[in-house]
Amino acid sequence: MCFGFNAPAALNKSLEQKGVDRRGFLRGAAALGLGAGLATVGGAAAFAAPGGAGRPVPPGLISIQLYTLRSIMRGEGVDATLASLAEYGYQKVELAGLYGRTAESLRATLDSLGIRPSSSHEGISRDSAALETKIANALTLGQTHINVPWLNSGNADDWRQWADQMNAEAAVAQAAGLKYGYHNHAHEFTTDLGGGVTPWDIFTERLDPKLVHFEIDLFWAVTGGVGVGAADPVQFAIDTILQAPQKVLQYHVKDRDAAGDFADLGTGTIDFARIFAAHRPKEFIVENDQPDVTPLQTAEVGIDYLRNLRF
Repeated sequence: MCFGFNAPAALNKSLEQKGVDRRGFLRGAAALGLGAGLATVGGAAAFAAPGGAGRPVPPGLISIQLYTLRSIMRGEGVDATLASLAEYGYQKVELAGLYGRTAESLRATLDSLGIRPSSSHEGISRDSAALETKIANALTLGQTHINVPWLNSGNADDWRQWADQMNAEAAVAQAAGLKYGYHNHAHEFTTDLGGGVTPWDIFTERLDPKLVHFEIDLFWAVTGGVGVGAADPVQFAIDTILQAPQKVLQYHVKDRDAAGDFADLGTGTIDFARIFAAHRPKEFIVENDQPDVTPLQTAEVGIDYLRNLRF
């Protein structure tokens, strides 16, 4: 493994930190043996057994958000990290910047490894020139999606203006053959902008479903459910997905431990099988904002978990 990474040892350490029974976690799995995810936040503990009834996540739909690996994506670490992802079996990544390279050079590196950058996180554009550059880079890299990763304000007018701008940007992106989306956190569900109206209310009402899709971060959607006092935060996330007029094309598959912290996939409490059974997106993107042991563990654990999970 690159960087001398010891995946089994790292996994054991992560499981110990999370208080997860290793034998139960590994039951029925192969290789690293991942796939048993503790079920639902706010519900009874159960296991979604790998290899059981149901369908797997197709390998070609699995990606990883490179923000997870930011601490080792520097200098020569870019090549080594991407090579590790290819070794683990990733065919797609979601970019979070160009890591000091041009779109052309990064595309060449990814092509040499058999990895496609299907998506990226790009802030809302400051002007038309920035939008043109964003779209040009995405096309050079061979992307199919671009997503706005973060917006935050306590002012309802800001959210309305952002929605209108995203509609305008998305129209340009669509003309270029790109899908344009928004990635949520928890505050879109919990911020009261006045009269009980939330940012999510404004976005679901104002974003054009023909132009803008959602990339639902499952950790933050569940956390939003906790924040609003939902009796079943996982069902809150499912309802959020199913009730949005906009299409949900992508998931950030990010686990949450009992304390509400980030966790590597399968060591937390989110019942992903239940969510996936309710709605199947076009892309399942592994992420952990604060990897438990190393970013490489998160990457390898994540793809193995999704390969083994049945729903």
